[in-house]
Amino acid sequence: MNASYRQRFEQLLEALRQAVQPGERFTLGYSAEQSRFVRFNHTKVRQAGDVSQASAQLRLVHEGRQAEQQFTLADDPQIDRQRLHAALAQLRQTLPLLPPDPFLQLDERAWNSHSLQEQPLPDFAEVLRLIEHQAGDLDLVGIYAAGPICRGFASSQGAFGWHQANSFNFDWSLFHANGQAVKANYAGQIWDSEAFSARLRLAREQLEHLGRAPITLKPGSYRAYLAPAAMDEIAGMLSWGGFSAQALATGNSPLQRLYSGDAQLSPLVSFDEQVSGSLSPAFSDEGSPRQDLRLIAEGRALERLTSARSAVEFGLASNGADSYEAPCALSLAPGSLATADILPRLGTGLYISNLWYLNYSDLPAARMTGLTRFATFWVQDGQIQGPVNTMRFDDSLFNLLGQQLEALTCEREMLVSTSTYGQRHTGSSHLPGALVKALTLTL
Repeated sequence: MNASYRQRFEQLLEALRQAVQPGERFTLGYSAEQSRFVRFNHTKVRQAGDVSQASAQLRLVHEGRQAEQQFTLADDPQIDRQRLHAALAQLRQTLPLLPPDPFLQLDERAWNSHSLQEQPLPDFAEVLRLIEHQAGDLDLVGIYAAGPICRGFASSQGAFGWHQANSFNFDWSLFHANGQAVKANYAGQIWDSEAFSARLRLAREQLEHLGRAPITLKPGSYRAYLAPAAMDEIAGMLSWGGFSAQALATGNSPLQRLYSGDAQLSPLVSFDEQVSGSLSPAFSDEGSPRQDLRLIAEGRALERLTSARSAVEFGLASNGADSYEAPCALSLAPGSLATADILPRLGTGLYISNLWYLNYSDLPAARMTGLTRFATFWVQDGQIQGPVNTMRFDDSLFNLLGQQLEALTCEREMLVSTSTYGQRHTGSSHLPGALVKALTLTL
């Protein structure tokens, strides 16, 4: 895939260079994928298919004005050139109607970035064999997606970036006869049959616990363990403006108090934007090289994600963040709690596999609310007693990852975005589980 898709991108770029007029500047983004999707129900393949698609994002800049248009590409260079010229003509008609953009900033550097992550994709027959052999007696429902994803970028200033990453993502649930479910995921770039089997065994064990009589808890504060998937939901909420330079500059970040120095998290907490080696390209959609950033170190705020636009508006230095200034490869440093010691260290409290429907109940206080939903268990003296009926939690991140954080696991889980809205996404997170002294349940 890498040769043919890159060649098509370069052909499109050359056609654009020949078509631009004096005084015009451009950026050209490119997205492509070649994916296999399989839908499972009752552990049987119910639907399977392959998707091969590509699109381009053209931005035209002239006399301080900018406009952009996205168009789908065909498997025909001539048709692609026609669509490019049509988009270019439309942008030329649009630009004179727009006011000059006061925050426009193009990266003037002729940078070059090339990343090719061609780890062998899982043998699909082997994947099916493992699922059938190890889960054939279960009610498994899920989606398997695998294949290479490409991203490209070029500018009239001479910048050029190409990125390809092979990856797989198996997102599934195991349903009990009583209607309850265990949600699980296995994703990454290198398929390990033993690791997948271990993940499936854990889900099977949790499914057996769901067969016990459900336990209803009263509202209050409880000792709790948050599995990596639950931590991913919290990290996803935190990414909504938490590290954004624009949100911080306008007072709309849930981490406002942290970055102003009025609060801090536990010394156990260190967050990085770990672009290198991730599934995300080392360049932004705005046309700047991305870099690894230390966002939070030992509970104290350091870097923030700053796009080119925010850099101009607020007098900051851009560090390659995308226009929405959210992490693309968020990594939380591991701790010292071994997986085998989670239940003994928890003692009595909640084991939370997933959180659901999160939102902010008090954004300035970084207070989040959501539901426990999938596979939350009550643990007594280090032993799982049974499933807990769905509860709503409402607590502040400054508590959960601050004074109430007791330990983080030394093992971390790679969680790849399951979003396929429009195309497969490249976002990921690398997170440990967290043991907290108190989590507030409200109803």
